[in-house]
Amino acid sequence: METILDVKNLHVTFDTYGGSVQAVRGVNFSLKKGETLAIVGESGSGKSVTTKALMGLVAKPAGRIPQGEILFNGKDLVQLSDKEMQKVRGKEMSMIFQDPMTSLNPTMKIGKQIMEGLILHQKLSKQAATKRALELLELVGIPEPQKRINQYPHQFSGGMRQRVVIAIALACNPQVLIADEPTTALDVTIQAQIIELMKDIQAKMGTSIIFITHDLGVVANIADRVAVMYAGKIVEVGTVDEVFYNPKHPYTWGLLGSMPTVDSADEKLVAIPGTPPDLIHPPKGDAFAARNEYALAVDFEEEPPLFKVSDTHYAATWLLHEDAPKIEPPQAVKRRMKGIAAEGREQS
Repeated sequence: METILDVKNLHVTFDTYGGSVQAVRGVNFSLKKGETLAIVGESGSGKSVTTKALMGLVAKPAGRIPQGEILFNGKDLVQLSDKEMQKVRGKEMSMIFQDPMTSLNPTMKIGKQIMEGLILHQKLSKQAATKRALELLELVGIPEPQKRINQYPHQFSGGMRQRVVIAIALACNPQVLIADEPTTALDVTIQAQIIELMKDIQAKMGTSIIFITHDLGVVANIADRVAVMYAGKIVEVGTVDEVFYNPKHPYTWGLLGSMPTVDSADEKLVAIPGTPPDLIHPPKGDAFAARNEYALAVDFEEEPPLFKVSDTHYAATWLLHEDAPKIEPPQAVKRRMKGIAAEGREQS
């Protein structure tokens, strides 16, 4: 499959009174046409900052990209001016945010909000834009679009508002759709509907999706590949099956172990001890070492490279070094790995 997006050695820094926060530290990943890549990790791991950098939405002057490339269809987005990025945003790349009420203008009818991008980027007439807006409302499953197009955001439920946000994001047929925890604020039933909607839209339009979430059950349902982030770095990346059935990084084990499943209802959840490191002063060696019960002496001295597990599976842990002791995930984690993957597939 054709690679549509290639991120190379991306760094994002925020200058604060306390010092420079190294929020993203040398991230590399690619996205293929029609693929869904899930980025997972705890809050503060750098997921949202990474995707905001892709969209040129890192808040300036505090936020900056000191180094790295974001190659989109061969052009480096890091080098584009704000004006040039405005032509990319909404037209070629779109983003769905976590809370639809922060994305929608409460004083503007939703039809007008959908039409804005169509008139700006597609140069459609008002009549043509209205027709397309009605088609988009129908596409995302909003009943009575003729009536709904003239209503305001407060007249919609949370799930319906999220559908409107998706309609706005899809208005100009973007090649890449970034979804930043789009189901977190919704109840479980509506979550499943939104995930199903996104899968359906991807099948119809061939859109590439970057899906940010902390819910591994959602990942099993929607993603082709998974990138696990910790302390501003990708520590493991692979296909869904590789990450769920053969995870190699102890942090991935911790994430899987902390997720409840139907089969493990009687078991205690496996908590990851400690807290993420201070990224004003990132620790020496492996950033996860202080929280890792399997840490080796070298973890506190030297940062591990991404070791190759297969052609599609890599993990940054010294446990994969040929001289390291052979350590398997705990049994409780193994049971959850299978349970989460199975439940995700049952929903799909």
